[in-house]
Amino acid sequence: MDVLLHPTYLPNIATFATLFQNTIIWEVCDNYQKQTYRNRAFICTDQGKFMLNIPIKHVGGKEGRQKYKEVRLDNDYRWQRQHWRTLQTAYRTSPFFEYYEDDLAPIFVNKYQYLLDFNLKTIDIIGNCLQFKVNKRYTDHYELNPQGVFDARFLVNAKKTIDINQKSYTQVFNTRHGFIENCSVLDLLFNEGPASLDYLMNQNLDFLNA
Repeated sequence: MDVLLHPTYLPNIATFATLFQNTIIWEVCDNYQKQTYRNRAFICTDQGKFMLNIPIKHVGGKEGRQKYKEVRLDNDYRWQRQHWRTLQTAYRTSPFFEYYEDDLAPIFVNKYQYLLDFNLKTIDIIGNCLQFKVNKRYTDHYELNPQGVFDARFLVNAKKTIDINQKSYTQVFNTRHGFIENCSVLDLLFNEGPASLDYLMNQNLDFLNA
């Protein structure tokens, strides 16, 4: 099935399971919206569910709305270094962090100008870690009600709670906070390693029709 998805930052389990089990078309012609997973991701830390947020250079006033593809990263703030240090602190003791560390480190070192380009590259790198080739199909215009595809763009909404009925696995701070659902796929990768591929392929996708 062809599914329309937004490229997001360190995508969560719902997004990556949808990506793995379908043929994806990436939405790249939409307007940028706040409070979405375009520039935020959630991980598990000793404090529980924790948000990593990418600072961007907002455009407002007379310029009005801004296309997602035109949104620039605010690299005046060393957010990549901070995010990487947070991930190291949260997952250093996980079973597979050191196994993937060198592959993922460039995400937080190489500089990008645009949020969309950065997110697409990040998804590619994570896909490589999972030995999965990410699809390269993109929209060439925006459609409010697209035809001939399943519209899963709602998954980008960070304020929308999605009941994904996710099977639990052992997280680093499991005993302290219990299992935390639908975090970034990095949480799965660091804790389950190569088994993450089968896990994502077997994730129930009923949430797409909820």
